Amino acid sequence: MLTIRNCPSTLLEGHNTFSRTALKRLFGGKRVSHLLPYQSNAVGSAVQPLFDQNRRVISLSGVQEKYSVLLDKNMLRLTRPDEKGIYILKPVPYGVQNASQMPANEHLTMQIARQVFGMEVAENTLVFFGDGTPAYLTKRFDYDASGAKLGQEDFASLALRTPQTHGESYKYIGHYAEMFEIMQKYLNTYRVDAPKLLKILIFNFLFSNGDAHFKNFSILETELGDYRLSPAYDLLNSRIHVKDTDFALDQGLLPSSMRRGQIATQFAKLADLAGISPKIFDQVMARMVSGNEQVQQLVSASFLSQSTQRNYLQHYQSRLKRLRKALND
Repeated sequence: MLTIRNCPSTLLEGHNTFSRTALKRLFGGKRVSHLLPYQSNAVGSAVQPLFDQNRRVISLSGVQEKYSVLLDKNMLRLTRPDEKGIYILKPVPYGVQNASQMPANEHLTMQIARQVFGMEVAENTLVFFGDGTPAYLTKRFDYDASGAKLGQEDFASLALRTPQTHGESYKYIGHYAEMFEIMQKYLNTYRVDAPKLLKILIFNFLFSNGDAHFKNFSILETELGDYRLSPAYDLLNSRIHVKDTDFALDQGLLPSSMRRGQIATQFAKLADLAGISPKIFDQVMARMVSGNEQVQQLVSASFLSQSTQRNYLQHYQSRLKRLRKALND
């Protein structure tokens, strides 16, 4: 039987369902259960046809299965073909190592980004099927408060990269310095957003997110009709599930001709290329190498198994040590 001791969204202790803060952020203050009205989404379950139909309708890319969900009064449920969902549901995937831990992994990583490092992220939580299996739920940020769709373009689209033009690995080609060039081209908010992107990249290194490819970064339309960097999304420790490299892009942070020195030196070069002042870079880096105790507290409060919690912290502290050592050398 499923026992909840911490808020499934904020991880605040002493809650057997969503805290008030979570209800306000995710559901406009409505009292919503953390339990989905489905026993399971497993193959062969009674509701599998509903999930199959929903998956065919949703237009979001990515390997992991995603489903469109809406809030019907006080209940979360799958959308029907003629309905619009403002939530995305990501159940336990198939065919990856430690698959059962993936929803809690993504949820924890997103919460650390927000709570420890003050990053703007998509609203998110864990929810649970009737059999206790977790799923990751995130609120779409490409709809405004009235339900109108906002423009959103990922960086692969902005770079004019598709499987047809750049092959199947199109979203992994290049280096992260290109993302700053793209932002300079499209964003009037570049000076504000460039340090935010740098922060996300440092975070991805610290938390072993080796799947931060071009489609996992976006620009978002504002109420004024211009664009800004979107909230961060799809943050997780990918090393829990696959043995990948430090960075998703095949050239890493910088062009190969500039890719010398320790990791902190490379981040400093990237900031310089992006026009981020040394003062701001130092402030961002100082923030990102702090917070170790808070990270440990959130990991301990998370819904990861104890063995995965240990693994998660080992990855983080190993990367943190590398970054601090490079800064001190």
